[in-house]
Formats: sequence, structure tokens, C-alpha cells
Amino acid sequence: MRHRSTSLPGPAAEPHVRRPGNSDWTTVRTLLPYLWEYKGRVLAAIACLVLAKVANVGVPLLLKQIVDGLDRTTAVLAVPLALVAAYGALRLSTTVFTELREYLFAKVTQRAVRKIALRVFRHLHALSMRFHLHRQTGGLTRDVERGQRGISALISFALFSILPTLVEITLVLAILVARYDWMFAAITVGALVLYITFTVSVTEWRTHLRRTMNELDSKANTRAIDSLLNYETVKYFGNEEWEARRYDESMQRWEQAAVRSQTSLSALNIGQSVIVAVAVTLVMWRATVGVVDGTMTIGDLVLVNAFMIQLYIPLNFLGVIYREIKQALADMERLFGLIDEHAEIRDRPGAPPLAVHGATVAFEHVDFGYEPNRQILFDVSFVVPSGRTVAIVGPSGSGKSTLARLLYRFYDVSGGRIAVDGQDVRDVTQHSLHAAIGIVPQDTVLFNDSIEYNIAYGKPGAAHGEVVAAARLAQIHEFIAGLPDGYATAVGERGLKLSGGEKQRVAIARAVLKAPHILIFDEATSALDSRSEKAIQAELRAIAQNHTTLTIAHRLSTIVDADEILVLEAGRIVERGRHAALLAAHGVYARMWRLQQDEERLHPDRLASNEYSVAPPAGIGLR
Repeated sequence: MRHRSTSLPGPAAEPHVRRPGNSDWTTVRTLLPYLWEYKGRVLAAIACLVLAKVANVGVPLLLKQIVDGLDRTTAVLAVPLALVAAYGALRLSTTVFTELREYLFAKVTQRAVRKIALRVFRHLHALSMRFHLHRQTGGLTRDVERGQRGISALISFALFSILPTLVEITLVLAILVARYDWMFAAITVGALVLYITFTVSVTEWRTHLRRTMNELDSKANTRAIDSLLNYETVKYFGNEEWEARRYDESMQRWEQAAVRSQTSLSALNIGQSVIVAVAVTLVMWRATVGVVDGTMTIGDLVLVNAFMIQLYIPLNFLGVIYREIKQALADMERLFGLIDEHAEIRDRPGAPPLAVHGATVAFEHVDFGYEPNRQILFDVSFVVPSGRTVAIVGPSGSGKSTLARLLYRFYDVSGGRIAVDGQDVRDVTQHSLHAAIGIVPQDTVLFNDSIEYNIAYGKPGAAHGEVVAAARLAQIHEFIAGLPDGYATAVGERGLKLSGGEKQRVAIARAVLKAPHILIFDEATSALDSRSEKAIQAELRAIAQNHTTLTIAHRLSTIVDADEILVLEAGRIVERGRHAALLAAHGVYARMWRLQQDEERLHPDRLASNEYSVAPPAGIGLR
């Protein structure tokens, strides 16, 4: 029965991020649950914030009492001293409550950053192969890094700068209205409104410059990382200067955007200073008139001046704070946008784990295309019985490796189904499916760690003896034992310190250690020379005896003992049978065999390099 997939087979777009047009409140609402998990600490921190500001506002009030007390010739000396002591206590209280607020909220902030980072990390691993083929590693890592910093920045600026300033403004205005002429409150409010309106409007205009800077920064970082990851290719073609020019082109555009951003910031700061200077001058003029008229004391003048200083000092940083908050929100949008990225391959609700009885694999009328208008596989059907080996051969681009990716469920089929012991792979959990399959890929990429770590990756927590046993089966133990650091030898970035053959044998050992029910060998010996391949081939056959094995091969001599050989051409199975029967049929397989045999006779010391063979052998030993 043909079974149509419910996944989205279309081509992937660039990683989705929320665009600036989306409400910033959406980002804030996404963050709030992570903070509210520690609501006790949050409420306690806010209480400390309010107490710190009450103490801060109380300082000018006491200062007024001290000044007025000193002006009175009849004042008792103990009264100013008591006020001075209270003044010092309020100053200390402001600092104590502020630091206590920081202490209480530190765990909330860092735990939120940790949980969001972990969620993004897990989600990125849950995304489909299609997403990761389209992503740019440098830009992606920079987005995650900036998003994490953005969370800390938003909390720091919003909770520790904006909110305290609003509390202080409210308290100051209440005191001015209650104790003095309405003109003081009117001047203060008018200046605040003008200051905030000017700052917000100019900062909004400047925001696009920051976004441009971020985009150019990510692009430059992507180019740099891509170039460094392909260090060998750059050196092979002598393109160091070419790569440097490409990187510098991105940095030049970033430099221009950065200069425009800094210039506009200077204009913003000048405008803010003008508004503050005018407001403070008007307030002091009105207070001076009050003192001359006798309606205010010298202490009142000091009080009003202190209030203005306390209000406008934090407001001087409003432009920076607002800009940083907007930038933090933009960075968090990109981070949360990664979480919103659609996971093309998902477990169905309530999907059970795969129940393996014999690990029979069946492809039933499978159709597939990486893009809707470019189909790769056409009505492919075959069975790999439990404990048997089926080999797939064919020219490059015929769809051989695609079969392995579909079995592993990196993609979902467009039509038909793939089953393990009768269970559709789309109906079971991906974790259980992956646990049942071990794969030796054609292109082996290793972690930048030790050889032992890379082998043990097949079974995290494996004992050293198990690692050694797997290495012996993969015919690499003697090589490792001969290294100065043995199994602790570092393999370098992507395993570049090892030759292709050594990396491939590490991959074989890793798959063997996993002890899966199903083995996939995707050109598992393509990077080995003929002698090494013959030495390991017998071991691979022994390993495959107790496993259901799917072998993808270019070199036909490696699969002559397979229980069945499938010849794939242009996405269709054109021949199938055992080696001898296919040779007797004088078809596609027989022609491939003759080509490779002729090549080996003509060049016995060199592996064939046509489309049915492999790359030249890599040397053995650390480079």
C-alpha cells in the first residue's frame, strides 16, 4: 500500500527569525515564564528595588532638614548631628538594598539564560537535515551568542535601570506636587516628556543602523568560520589573500555602518544634554525666585536641585539604555526565532518506541525528492531480511546514500513507506529508531577530541576495554597503540589530524561499539588502500553476520558476498540478484564489473577514479 508522508518536503528557506515588525512584547512574553519560575526571588528583588529608591529619595529630604537646621541660630547641635547620621544611614541603605536586589536576581537571570540556551541547543539538534544543510554555522552561532547576551542585557537594563528610574520619578513628582508650586512639577514633567520623546524617536531611527551592523557582523563571521573550516582547501589553491579580501569586504561595510551609528549617537547625546540643561536651569530659576520671595528656604533650593540631579543623571543614559534594550530584544527575537523554526521531522503524538524482533528492513514503493520538482527515487522496493546483507551499487547521483538517510529518517519519504519489522519508521520514536541503527558514513567527521572519545561516542560511558575491542575489530588498534599518546591522541578539528583511512576505521569502531541491530556501511572502506581494505573486509563480514546490513558501495569487489545486490540507476532499481547471477545477466552490473577489473589490471597500484570507484588512498599515520 502506498503511504503518503505528512511532512513538508519543500525546500528549506533560510533559518526563520522574527522580523522587526513583530511586537517586542511578544519577545518579552516569551521570556517571562523563565523568570517567573522563581517568582519569590523576583518579588523580593522588586521589593528591594523600591526600598532602595525610597531611601534614595529620602536623602534630599534629609539634606534639606540639615541645611535648614544649620541656618537656625537657635538650633540645638544634637539635631543636625542626628540628621547627618540618618543621612548616612539612608545613603548606606540605598547601596545595601541595590546590592541585595542584584544578589537575589542573579540566579534568576543566569538560570533563564541557561534554560533558554539548552532549549535552543536541543531544538537545533531536533531540526531536520534540510535545515542544517541550508544553515550557515558562523551566523547561527553568533545569533545564539548574541541572544544569550541579550537576555542578560534586557533584564539588567529593564529591571535595574528603567524600573528604578520610573519609581524614582513617581516619588519625586509626588513630593514636588505635595510641597511646592505646581510649576516645579510642570517643568519636570514637560522636560521628561520631551526628553523621552526625543530619545525614543532618534533611537528608533538609529535601530536600523544597529540591525545592519549585526547582519554585516554575522556575515563577516560566517565567512571567517567557513574559511577556517576549509583551511586545507584555501591552502591547496593559494587563496589566502582572496579569503582575506572577502572578509575585509564584509568588515568594510560593517565599519561604515558602525561609523554612522556612532555619529548619530553623538547627535543624540547633544540633544539630550540641551533638554536637561534647559530644564535644570528653569527649575533652579524658579527655586531661586522662591527663596528671594521668602516662600522657600535655602534647604528647599538644595532639595529641588538634588531631586533634579537624581532624576537626570539616570536619564542621561536613557538613550543608551533604550538602544541596548531594543538591541537585546532584536537579538532575542533571532534566538527565539530559532526555537520557532519548524521541525520537519517530528515524532507523532504518542509514538511508541521501535520494537526490534529481527530487524528486517523493508522499502515499499518508496518515492522521494529533496525538492518537489526534482524527484530522486522512483518506486523503490526491496527487503533486507534479518541477519542478511543487501548491497546497493550504482553511479554517483543515483540515490544510494539517499536510501540510508531515509532509513535513518533524516527525511520522510514522499510516497510509500519504510518499515523495520513491519513498523513504519514514521510511527515510532526517532530516538528508538536511531538506537537500532549504526552507520559508517562515506564522509567521516570526528569531534575535536581524543581518539578514545570519538570511538566511545558510539556508546557514551563505555569502558576502555570495550573501546579497545572495537578498535581491534576495526583494524586500528595497532596504529593507535603506536602513537605517543595512544588513545588520548587528539584528532583535531573535524579529525583533520588523521588520514581519510584512519578516520574511516575510527568510524567503523564507533559503529561496532554501538552494537546496533541494523548496520549501514556507506562507502565504509572508500578511503582505505587495497591492503587495508582486504584486512578489514573479513572483519566487516564477521560483524555483519549478526546484523541486518545495508551496504552502499562503489567498489564492487567489496560486496561480492552480499546476499543480494541492487543496481540503482537514476533513482530506480534496474537489476537485482547475487554477484554471479548479475555477471551472467551481462547487464549494467556486468559492465561496471568489467570496467573496474580492467582499471585494476591496468593500474594495480592505484585505485580506479571513475564514477564507480573511489578517491585515491590516503596515507596511514598522523599528518
